[in-house]
Amino acid sequence: MEIDFVRSRFIKHFDGQTGNIYAAPGRINLIGEHTDYNGGFVFPGAIDKGIMCEIRPNGSNTVMAYAIDLKDRVEFKIDDPQGPRASWARYIYGIIQEMKKLGVDVKGFNIAFAGDVPLGAGMSSSAAMESCFAYALNDLFGDNKVSKWDMVLAGQATEHNYCGVNCGIMDQFASIFGKEGKLMRLDCRSREFEYYPFEPKGYRLVLIDSVVKHELASSAYNDRRKSCENVVETLRKKYTDRDIETLRDIDWDMLNSVKADISEEDMKRATYVLGEKDRVLAVCDALNKGDYGTVGQKMYETHDGLSKDYEVSCEELDFLVDMARKNGVTGSRIMGGGFGGCTINLVKEELYDKFINDATSAYKEKFGKQPKVYDIVISDGARKIC
Repeated sequence: MEIDFVRSRFIKHFDGQTGNIYAAPGRINLIGEHTDYNGGFVFPGAIDKGIMCEIRPNGSNTVMAYAIDLKDRVEFKIDDPQGPRASWARYIYGIIQEMKKLGVDVKGFNIAFAGDVPLGAGMSSSAAMESCFAYALNDLFGDNKVSKWDMVLAGQATEHNYCGVNCGIMDQFASIFGKEGKLMRLDCRSREFEYYPFEPKGYRLVLIDSVVKHELASSAYNDRRKSCENVVETLRKKYTDRDIETLRDIDWDMLNSVKADISEEDMKRATYVLGEKDRVLAVCDALNKGDYGTVGQKMYETHDGLSKDYEVSCEELDFLVDMARKNGVTGSRIMGGGFGGCTINLVKEELYDKFINDATSAYKEKFGKQPKVYDIVISDGARKIC
């Protein structure tokens, strides 16, 4: 995202004045899928695509906001109990209300923003917006007294309370805490996290967007979550002396001991979750050693588990991962909840061009759709630009 682009639009729409410029990134998740609600670990990183805004206090109680990409302008009072109706403006309104709860004395301001996070590709454009706005308001009106974790939770609360999305914390966490060249292992239960080096020299990280989203996603998500809860309930009855909150708290011996007491489907779901817990820890060790071959192997294993045991893949995504295997790609898997979206691929430089050409042409021939390709670099989190 170009600073000059955002500034030129801000000047045009707000009387030739300038303000401060802030940015916050979208995110990828290298491994750790469907683990958040099972009390496990995720492994996100901030990316070099995100949201940028220019903002300036205007001495009133009114927010004047311009969405550059949408060419849409909205005005609303900070203390309006209803807030704006435009869905994009709800993110600004929600962050204002949540930051006020944290003691930030938000006054009226002018804001223009734009983004280069692809919408619907699973890179969390909404979390980038929330993080960008929260960071800006904390800097302008709060003297930076609000902690990074409170900004993360303000973003999550904005989704919950003003946008109708019951999300977790991974997206906002990655957008706020991201560091260039670092991935983060986040414990979804305790919120403890650790940075791990991710500077794969000789490799490129690329997303291939299947440009499909099947309707099964929401109901399937609920079904799988219920499967995990079923297994936990069965284990609680058997192991009354153990504190079992989620599948995070069990091991393979415990799972196998109740195999006869649970459905085949529930067993498959739990098998994936326990396997993913092991894979995340294996990737931690591999990253510390700079062993990207093992990282890639675990990515493939995750995809196989998501496809066969958790059954949240689809023909299009399996096809893209198969094309990665055929082209010698180091690692590939579905990224996100499933039934569409992107694959994330760790590709050696010398194989990159052939892989992209083969995968995109074969995909278009088979499915009649042109997939989108996004090169990704791991970058810094929310920040003030100037």
